[in-house]
Amino acid sequence: MARRRKEEEHENHERWLVSYADFITLLFAFFVVMYAISSVNQGKYRVLSESISTAFRSIPGSTPTSMTVVNPNVQTPLSMPGKRTLSNVKNDAMTDPVQVEKKERLRTVAKDLNQALAPLVQEGKVTVTEGAFGITVDINASLLFAPGDARLDIGAIRALAAIGQILAPTDFPLIVEGHTDNTPISTPQFPSNWELSGVRASSVVRLFIETGVDPRRLTATGYADQRPLADNASPEGRQKNRRVAVTIESRNPDNPVEVQLP
Repeated sequence: MARRRKEEEHENHERWLVSYADFITLLFAFFVVMYAISSVNQGKYRVLSESISTAFRSIPGSTPTSMTVVNPNVQTPLSMPGKRTLSNVKNDAMTDPVQVEKKERLRTVAKDLNQALAPLVQEGKVTVTEGAFGITVDINASLLFAPGDARLDIGAIRALAAIGQILAPTDFPLIVEGHTDNTPISTPQFPSNWELSGVRASSVVRLFIETGVDPRRLTATGYADQRPLADNASPEGRQKNRRVAVTIESRNPDNPVEVQLP
């Protein structure tokens, strides 16, 4: 009988190469991914760095490659080139020839009013003052009207005509205000002090127009007892509060600007 030879199983000693190849492939893929991530972060960092450099590159004379050192302890002043300070506005008003000439004309009018009303000023029935809005002539109502009435007395017509003749040649806006005390009034003609003060102001305006003042320059308004000069608790205070105030305005009219809808 033929003798069978038992075939020996062949053992593969190179199987580790497969695992090694897989490991090298994974390691290569890992480094590729890491490199890609690092490249993206570097690009983002470069963009951020350039943005910060551009923001701090607003100093005159700096170059694109120059570096700016910012000290957080030092406050950087803010410059507002288009803003005018109050001192600049005052200086412009004092040096503007038109404003200077206007102020001189206004003071000339005040002197003329003082001279024309000198007797009444000495009696304390008329005061001429200069304020922020211009020249104001306060005339006591006892000189102009009877109690509870808005018709001008004969003596008042002479005084107001003198004022009107001085104001007629000028071009200043004029505001005539009527004021009363807090004593209530209720008549068919004047249901309250509002109507009384308004009609008294209108009577003075009408007389100014008759003496040659341009009606377009005049404004009549009544304040009743809402703007007292003295305490209404005493007879003297109430008498002082009953008055007509004529203000010669010196403010420049504002240039109207149309408001645009958003």
